[in-house]
Amino acid sequence: MLPKLISFGTYYLPTYGVLVALGFLAGLWVTVRLARRSGLNAELITNLAIYSALAGLLGAKLLMIAFDWPDVQIFSLSFWQAAGVFQGGLVLALITAYYYLRHNKLPLLESSDAFAPGVAVGHAIGRLGCFAAGCCWGKVTHLPWAVTFHNPDAWALTGVPLETPLHPSQLYEFATEGLLFAFLYWRYNRKHEPGQIIGLYLVLSSIARFLIEFTRFHEQALPFGLPLSITQWIAIALALAGAVLLVRPGRAAKISGPVHA
Repeated sequence: MLPKLISFGTYYLPTYGVLVALGFLAGLWVTVRLARRSGLNAELITNLAIYSALAGLLGAKLLMIAFDWPDVQIFSLSFWQAAGVFQGGLVLALITAYYYLRHNKLPLLESSDAFAPGVAVGHAIGRLGCFAAGCCWGKVTHLPWAVTFHNPDAWALTGVPLETPLHPSQLYEFATEGLLFAFLYWRYNRKHEPGQIIGLYLVLSSIARFLIEFTRFHEQALPFGLPLSITQWIAIALALAGAVLLVRPGRAAKISGPVHA
């Protein structure tokens, strides 16, 4: 595909990095817009988005290190250019967000609801970056919509197989997260209990990722001797957390107010 957007001799502007940055900005714009609509402090929400994004980048790298250990090369250029593991980033971002909300006494569930559509659209755009770079590639398939990578730069940067028909796993996730964004944005503007939007995001996004993982190529051995990847186990846990918010509206209402330190 196109892992290098612009090249200057040995230096280049990575398409993945550009699209991830655009995804963050798009997600931030959506989140701030919804936060203002709900009467939340836009400046605090913006700061929360930045801190959560930094935590997300760190979490994605940490889980990638766990996956690739002991063969990981932390000081290599390819390590820092790699996308990391989204679920690791999401978990650390959620933890960071929780403590930020406590410190600033922001309403936990209302703030989380405002973030959910923005996270979905940012994730969708970021997956286009993965597709451009060739990372997170799918298993070999001969389905009519299989994709084949030809660019040797993609192989050099990510190791994606060339001249081999693969599942477009990145595009599967782009499509599902894009549709999820549209649904959550629409649902946010309808009457809802606090926690329902983030609950829907956690459940639907996790189900989609769980299923898409079956089309992904995994270099690491699957844990526990079962046909599930680590990201699928994380998806199950996040889906259950989201389900709690959806099926227990009474409990959600009790914790939707400001979170005190």
